[in-house]
Amino acid sequence: MKFNMKNGGFFIDLPYGRLHISRDSEGFGPYELMIASLAGCSGSILQTILEKMRLDIQDIQIEANAERNKKKANRIEKVSLHFKIMGTKLNKQKLTRAMELTKKNCGMVQSVLGSVDVEETFELIECQSG
Repeated sequence: MKFNMKNGGFFIDLPYGRLHISRDSEGFGPYELMIASLAGCSGSILQTILEKMRLDIQDIQIEANAERNKKKANRIEKVSLHFKIMGTKLNKQKLTRAMELTKKNCGMVQSVLGSVDVEETFELIECQSG
């Protein structure tokens, strides 16, 4: 990957578009990208696992929160990912197993473990089948 400097940040051209990285309003901030990487990776892995389990999932929403240490370069110390899983005939035991597999198989989460505490929780929202 090749990053190019621009006024106030950097950019990279990717096959699907240009990604602007900046601390101002001209792009995504490094903090946002870090949290998005953890949430996006976990969500994608979870979605794949749930499909393989043949669970009837209609939607997944992820709420992400982070705790930062201002005394240590404002580093991220903890990220909480809360998954709202909507579907029909949801099985809590299967979802608990799916969450364990998600954490184990998400490369972004595995990359930060030991430096950042990643907490993953979920809630099931039963939808009417139709």
